[in-house]
Amino acid sequence: MTLAPARPSPTWPGLDRVPRGARTAVSAYVARRLFVHAIDRLPVTVRLDGEVHGRGGPAMTVHRPDELFARLGRDGLIGFGEAYLTGAWDAEDLTGFVTVLAAHIDDLVPRPLQRLRGTAGQRRPRAHRTTAEQTRELVAHHYDLSNDLFRLFLDESMTYSAALFDGTTDLHTAQLRKIDRLLDGAGVGAGSTVLEIGTGWGELAIRAAARGATVRSVTLSTEQQALARERIAAAGFADRVQVDLCDYREVSGQYGAVVSVEMIEAVGHEYWPTYFRTLDRALAPGGRVGLQAILMPHDRMLATRGSYTWINKYIFPGGFLPSAQVIDEVCAAATSLSVVDRLSFGPDYAETLRRWDEAFRARRDEVLALGFDETFLRMWHFYLCYSRAGFASGYLDVQQLVLARGA
Repeated sequence: MTLAPARPSPTWPGLDRVPRGARTAVSAYVARRLFVHAIDRLPVTVRLDGEVHGRGGPAMTVHRPDELFARLGRDGLIGFGEAYLTGAWDAEDLTGFVTVLAAHIDDLVPRPLQRLRGTAGQRRPRAHRTTAEQTRELVAHHYDLSNDLFRLFLDESMTYSAALFDGTTDLHTAQLRKIDRLLDGAGVGAGSTVLEIGTGWGELAIRAAARGATVRSVTLSTEQQALARERIAAAGFADRVQVDLCDYREVSGQYGAVVSVEMIEAVGHEYWPTYFRTLDRALAPGGRVGLQAILMPHDRMLATRGSYTWINKYIFPGGFLPSAQVIDEVCAAATSLSVVDRLSFGPDYAETLRRWDEAFRARRDEVLALGFDETFLRMWHFYLCYSRAGFASGYLDVQQLVLARGA
């Protein structure tokens, strides 16, 4: 049996306070009824108040029902995730349980009530708008946490995006394969000039430089910039790679290749035309863009624009996923670019996330030694499992796209 952890300390604002009051009681009652109605139709097992619900499958145990439904009733899926952080509920196979929910996301709420989502759901705070003035702080929330934290669960390339396994079982090999395929698609070789939007910790820039390219990479993370520069110098390419703290909107010049790996997710839907116009403006005649992007279904993207989610609140403030269709539409409307090559490998992201979560959980004592607490451990595990469930269920995809002019 899994023991419920202690409630979080006040260092997590709001988590130590369970919603109370008459309105909360009503919304909690409704949430309980909707929850049980949904669960009883799904292939899961939920232990609640001494009863078992569901049709059998990955199990969830509710330790503090009043808290779970108070949070769920007031804050929807954000409250559901927060109830996990506080230990109000647990799951032996968290990914398996959440994967079932993700696979039935369109049916969890009765269809007549789905029309109320736009009025009942939380809207994105103004502080999460990805303006030029605010984006650096939003990026810092996640990427400036600690380079040492990311070292604990990433492979030695420090690559924090979907790997491309394609037959290999080795994560490091799969990460390099992903990078090399994108560089091939963008035509990066000896003498190439490359702009990278979103540095990460420098592995793509290193591999481009190893091909004989000259690279300018831009990031808004001071922690990533520092470690990327250190890794690039150690690899012997400090003379070929420049890493600048710079917003993508401020990039100048033209380059034979432009590459960007899983950075569009941080752009925000209002700025997708600006982002693609930047790619277009920065690309020299005859050049190609190599883009890797996490994608969601187009109808869900349209329905959730402007919404505020658990991932926004705790992991990626301001983040929002595009669809494949909207990329095509924005490129057609705002640029001279179009997609000329596309590779979909969503299942590989599910496996990548499984590896990260396994490594993270194995290093829990080292995470705590860095100054993070038990609530952070639960938050990060939930984040990795929640993300993995999206890809395992097929709800999310990741694609490598090659864009060019005149196609």
